[in-house]
Amino acid sequence: MLNTVFTPSRIIVGLAAGTALIVAAGLAVGASLSTAIFVLALFTTPGIVMALLAHSAPSPSVAQILYAVTKDGRS
Repeated sequence: MLNTVFTPSRIIVGLAAGTALIVAAGLAVGASLSTAIFVLALFTTPGIVMALLAHSAPSPSVAQILYAVTKDGRS
């Protein structure tokens, strides 16, 4: 069930909305524009990285890694 609720696109939209609120609140209390841009970059980078990694190949399991090591003859 959580796989359908927390899709990568919904998480990215949530991060973007949260970031917009934080930047708006920062500007409302008098933070400089450079600080707002830094906060925007700081909070959007994980979402962008997650979106790029979401469509890549799945990570190998521990069993697959160990089997590959024993198959090559290395220990």
